[in-house]
Amino acid sequence: MAKKPVKYCVVDAFTDLPFKGNPAAVCWLEEERDEEWLQAVAREFNISETCYLTRFTDPESDIQDSSNTTANPRFRLRWFTPVAEVKLCGHATLAAAHFLFSSSLVDANIIEFLTLSGVLTAKRVPEAPKADPLNLQNALGGASVMEIKKTTTSDDLFVVLSSGKAVADVQPQFDEIKKCPGRGIIVTGLALPGSGFDFISRFFCPNLGVNEDPVCGSAHCALAPYWCQKLGKCDFVAFQASPRGGILNLHLDEKNQRLLLRGKAITVMEDIILELLFELLQFKFADFVSFSVSAKYFITVQCAFILL
Repeated sequence: MAKKPVKYCVVDAFTDLPFKGNPAAVCWLEEERDEEWLQAVAREFNISETCYLTRFTDPESDIQDSSNTTANPRFRLRWFTPVAEVKLCGHATLAAAHFLFSSSLVDANIIEFLTLSGVLTAKRVPEAPKADPLNLQNALGGASVMEIKKTTTSDDLFVVLSSGKAVADVQPQFDEIKKCPGRGIIVTGLALPGSGFDFISRFFCPNLGVNEDPVCGSAHCALAPYWCQKLGKCDFVAFQASPRGGILNLHLDEKNQRLLLRGKAITVMEDIILELLFELLQFKFADFVSFSVSAKYFITVQCAFILL
């Protein structure tokens, strides 16, 4: 029996302009093909990655995502260079997601790929509003803004200043920061030579009820890749220049797309929390009672009894 035709497209990933970014061939397979055929097609395309998509239809598979649900459309995804299959490819995954979201194959905003590296999730998100440079400069107390970017996972603005000293000197205007698009603002700059640090940062997020995060680990998931490109290395010592301050040691694992963070911690307070249970209906009056409990430490608890 003749094989069904294979639909394919070439997608330029990480760009909105043709012939820019990183190209990947995406092939839609309606039936299985053997390894020799898959490798031959990848060799014929002769670009860095060719990927193959098939609809996942095995209800008895034990492959689950972190929530142990299968509500989202699922597809098998494999990546091939011209000479071998690989376990993971970021730009070809984006290309595959673009292919599916742009077609009539899915009617969902989240899809899942079953791969040799586990379950990968792709989510379609709307175009984020762009930050006005002048408004952003005002929000940062007049700081001179060099670059404005946006994180892909947390919806934060990513702002680069002229130096680490400029970052430390920022006088944030929190009412203005609340008006900026996104969750918060990551501000960063190159550390001074001889300081012992590679880069400096701060993170302002008044929309989350925290004007300035003293030291934010998740923000460094965006900071490390940026400075990796700028400095040409994967190991950093970073300083977050909040009033409290903090030091992070970072290693960016580019191959597995993971960031390893290392830091110290110290206990400054210790006690116990007492759960007090009262039969409120037995009280026929409103009163305030203050009493002390002797445990490992001396605790004073103030309780209010309200007339019901």
